[in-house]
Amino acid sequence: MKKNLIAASIATLVASTLATGAGAASAAIEAAKADCIVGEQSDGYLGVVDGATASESIRRELRATNQQRKSTYAGVASKNGATIEDTAALFGKKLVEGADSGECVQLPDGSWAKQP
Repeated sequence: MKKNLIAASIATLVASTLATGAGAASAAIEAAKADCIVGEQSDGYLGVVDGATASESIRRELRATNQQRKSTYAGVASKNGATIEDTAALFGKKLVEGADSGECVQLPDGSWAKQP
């Protein structure tokens, strides 16, 4: 029951965070996602897709975005009595499912695939 409540609150938070732009990535990151250089990972963070080459500026922005996400996950985890890792994984599931068609996403087994 508690896990369902946490999942529901996380789904709502993901939607509202993305809708308000607070979770929005920079234009450079969005372009890198569209080109499958960067993708949503199943752990809730962005990562460089296996075999892709990301510039240092993309890597810097990726680190900054992931730091913002970790801060958000910590707040949600604290409010719900969950771990940051569990919270991040629930966010990751929603972010992977919500990725745009053609973007690369990391599957739970660690492999990368293009979103249909």
